[in-house]
Amino acid sequence: MTSPASASRPLRLGCCGSMISPVTDPLGAAIAGQLAAAGFDYLELSLRDLAALSESAQADLAAELRRAGIGCEACNNFFPPDIRLTGPAADLSGALRYAERALAAAARLGATTVVFGSSGARNVPAGFSVKAAWSQLHALLSALGSIAARHHITIAIEHLNRSESNILNTVAEGWRMMREVGHPRVRLLVDAYHLQQENESSSIVAEVARDVAHVHVAEGADRVFPSGDDAALRDFFAHLRASGYTGRCSIEAFTRDFSADAPRALRVCRELATG
Repeated sequence: MTSPASASRPLRLGCCGSMISPVTDPLGAAIAGQLAAAGFDYLELSLRDLAALSESAQADLAAELRRAGIGCEACNNFFPPDIRLTGPAADLSGALRYAERALAAAARLGATTVVFGSSGARNVPAGFSVKAAWSQLHALLSALGSIAARHHITIAIEHLNRSESNILNTVAEGWRMMREVGHPRVRLLVDAYHLQQENESSSIVAEVARDVAHVHVAEGADRVFPSGDDAALRDFFAHLRASGYTGRCSIEAFTRDFSADAPRALRVCRELATG
């Protein structure tokens, strides 16, 4: 149940930049100025693209965001698909070397949450045991916790629907993995779109609320910017409010008209978040 203290604290609302112009701006930084002007609290960048930049380019990007008046508080797209995390080609030591570099890059920009979705990297190869793949991801996340702690970052396990991933498909499965790992820097993401695609009830938000580090939202099966017309998204936010969650919530969605959709979606999410 929401306490009076938590009810007075609004969610921090951000936007995942990498889905706006994925071909021309996979990092997602080009919209920074527009987000700031619209009143968003933060920008969520693609970590695999951030990590590919030199340290000097990362410093330049940090300066650009400061000039734009908005910070990068979270990152998605943790691992690139060519770093295998499951199957016979999985390379734990290589993945951890990459993670050290990537999490350092995220920390330089001020991010304190990194989302572990990375379907291309984590998907289980055909013919490989899902149980064995689960163990591989468990070992990875257990080791990532210590790296994340050094950089003052929390890893948020993202459940991905079965059209995108063949492992960790529900909030319940992500929560189970989080509890098995048992590291304070490895927590849970709840994504309204993936939850709806898997027909998982929004009521699970109350059950997992104390372990949620981050939230993603979008509207409908087309995964578009919220317009206020989606009953399922209203229900999701109602459960989020009731849970007392007061962290960050990023719009992770597609749009054909960002300049029009972004301010409207921000207004809608603020209204839904406050009831």
